[in-house]
Amino acid sequence: FDDYITYLIISIILGGRLGYVIIYDPIYFISNPVEIIKIWQGGMSFHGALIGIIIGTHFFCKNKNQNIFSYLDVVAVCSPIGIFLGRISNFINSELYGIETNVPWSVKFIKIDDLNRHPSQIYEAIFEGIFLFILLNLFHFKITKKNGLASSLFLILYSLFRFFIEFTREPDTHIGLILFNMSMGQIISVIFFIIGMILFYKNYVVEK
Repeated sequence: FDDYITYLIISIILGGRLGYVIIYDPIYFISNPVEIIKIWQGGMSFHGALIGIIIGTHFFCKNKNQNIFSYLDVVAVCSPIGIFLGRISNFINSELYGIETNVPWSVKFIKIDDLNRHPSQIYEAIFEGIFLFILLNLFHFKITKKNGLASSLFLILYSLFRFFIEFTREPDTHIGLILFNMSMGQIISVIFFIIGMILFYKNYVVEK
């Protein structure tokens, strides 16, 4: 597992950055390729990091002759901690803020403007962090440790939480809303939700 951590770190950095470049602003980075390596200036994609983890874990398990889901399940039950801390950091830094609202718990991000906005980062920290952590650990340690269940449930539940919370989040200014008035994050969440359902069916329902 110590060897796996190295694969994991590299996969998260490369996947997160390349995912952002390809998914969220490909035209800009094609015109400015040197900017791709400037990760210290921000610009990481969660879904890109997730793809990177899957690819990196695949190569690791292939080289070590291990079951890929025995590792991805561990990542799945632990990753909500990182998601929680990441969203709290987004809130503190006034990043990925919400749309304008009049709800009593609205927040003014003074670095951005003087509008009352949804604290969408806090919503994500609660649902994608705390709730997801509790649910995945409950299933994994109390119900079944069957390989692949935690991984598939992570994709399903995270995608559901992310999809609905995105309605309160300000879309990326250079992308906006696209297909069926959904944000890029919502579209990708739908794709990952479908993948999660397929994995759940294959690894849990069929083999049950």
